[in-house]
Amino acid sequence: MPAPSSHPVVLVTGAARRIGAAIARGLHGAGYDVVLHHRRSHDDVQALAVELEKVRPGSTLCLQADLAEFDRLPELIAHTIGRFGRLDALVNNASTFTTSPLGSTTPALWEEVLASNARAPFFLAQAAMPHLKASHGAIVNITDIYGERPLRQHAVYCMAKAALLMMTRSLALELGPEVRVNAVSPGAILWPQDSGDTAAQEAMLARTPLGRTGTPEEVAEAVRWLLLDARYSTGQVLHLDGGRLLNA
Repeated sequence: MPAPSSHPVVLVTGAARRIGAAIARGLHGAGYDVVLHHRRSHDDVQALAVELEKVRPGSTLCLQADLAEFDRLPELIAHTIGRFGRLDALVNNASTFTTSPLGSTTPALWEEVLASNARAPFFLAQAAMPHLKASHGAIVNITDIYGERPLRQHAVYCMAKAALLMMTRSLALELGPEVRVNAVSPGAILWPQDSGDTAAQEAMLARTPLGRTGTPEEVAEAVRWLLLDARYSTGQVLHLDGGRLLNA
């Protein structure tokens, strides 16, 4: 095993693009060495790594894995320790978001959605547990307000995020006092890439007290705060939704 890095180390799943990339940039800027997980976005993750390496050479590691493949989960932790010698934080950001209409949902779709949103975060946390305990580290799970209220045509996704919310609270109980476990629950941050329903988007923003979408950088700052500053918080869910849950 190498000598431990002089910087804290974080593994961010789904780090190549969108919110995951913003989280990786934010934590790198806060002093973390960053393990960048991706599934298919090879070019994006390599470009992000080059960007971060220009700031601090030797501070990144890119790992590819399909989180539905169970054996790859402990491998991600093992590769992280093999490269940096420590693990201080785990951010479970990777997520599959898709419709699951009642009457046409298949077991394969069920497995795909549950794998990335619930099963992988649990087993990554389990594999990371001894290292996080040694470093008195923390876990942040990226959940969703739809884990607390239903979204039509998305029952399986909502159920998976509800499971992730309960996992957050359960692991906080199991892993304390050494490891803190919290969650960030975003509302409208980035619209789905295949979404063209501007009327629905405008109606959603009309029900949001702050009247706008959030930004990936605001999610990243919430993650940074939970990892570094919220030292007496565990089992908590930070709603980053512009107040939308108040006007559901």
